Amino acid sequence: MDFAATRRTMVDCQILPNRVTDTRLIDAMMELPRELFVPTSKKRHAYVDEAIALGGARYLMEPMIAARLLQALDLKPTDVALSIGCGTGYNVALLGKIVDTVVAVEGDSSLAQQASKNLASLGIDNVAVLEAPLNAGAPKQAPYDVIFFDGAVADVPTEISDQLAEEGRLVAMREKSAGLSSAHYMQRNHGVISGRDLFDASTPILPGFEREIAFKF
Repeated sequence: MDFAATRRTMVDCQILPNRVTDTRLIDAMMELPRELFVPTSKKRHAYVDEAIALGGARYLMEPMIAARLLQALDLKPTDVALSIGCGTGYNVALLGKIVDTVVAVEGDSSLAQQASKNLASLGIDNVAVLEAPLNAGAPKQAPYDVIFFDGAVADVPTEISDQLAEEGRLVAMREKSAGLSSAHYMQRNHGVISGRDLFDASTPILPGFEREIAFKF
């Protein structure tokens, strides 16, 4: 299979038509072999416009959604970024191509090991993968200029949004209802964090960030 041609088709048909204009991000998506980050049985589907199952209720986010979220962060070369739930490492590899440093938190040991292996094989050495619970973030390395959630969440925990630096930006797909999420952007200004919704889309929720079920008696 000609993965380079399929990669070009992904960019031309999924990324560019969806208002992704950051040339750094487009170049990174053209360069990175997405097929490296999916299970062997899924390599032929590495560039489809849907989330790809990685196992253990984890998914590689749809390319268009990831691209629009990353573009919304207005990434700068000097940024220090935090990624929550890096999976096998594709989206943090995109981040690593643009920002100075990435701290990637992954709670699944096999995924964390695979992400580290994938990043090393590509010579991406500015991403540190930490095996740790996702819902705590990485407070010891905080504050962060940008925070990226690699999957949907019911709500953004304050324990993680509090790790934003002044003028720091955060994006996450926030679940609105079953099967529908909204891209949510947050920013800290003068110590106050405010947010707004950017666009609607659908992406699987990160395990551990589900909405709590309220019991009625």
